Amino acid sequence: MTFLIAENGVQTYLPILFMFIAAMGFIVTSMLATHYLGPKRKSKIKDEAFECGIESQGNARTPFSIKYFLVAILFVLFDVEVIFMYPWAVNFKNLGVLGLIEMFMFMGFLVLGLLYIIKKGALKWE
Repeated sequence: MTFLIAENGVQTYLPILFMFIAAMGFIVTSMLATHYLGPKRKSKIKDEAFECGIESQGNARTPFSIKYFLVAILFVLFDVEVIFMYPWAVNFKNLGVLGLIEMFMFMGFLVLGLLYIIKKGALKWE
């Protein structure tokens, strides 16, 4: 009896395995085909960076402040946290008082995180 259950379990996942193999095969085949069959004409103009018609100036590898990355990451972090509020708003009536308390705790953690970021000076531009 146990053997039949295990066999049925494996059989239910076989279509997923076949789909995974087919997808990986398609990816590898298309990558190899474009690499080997695609045109290979290199020139100085083709190797330049495209800047929407504006002539490139200087080196693209010049360092700039990490603040840009930090602000972008913080924006994404708080943006994703706001997304968690939509299911709560949709089910607001069904969640009751416990759901309200949980959302106040969630918002409290967000405010604490924002206060920590402000205290550390992550949003100060010099």
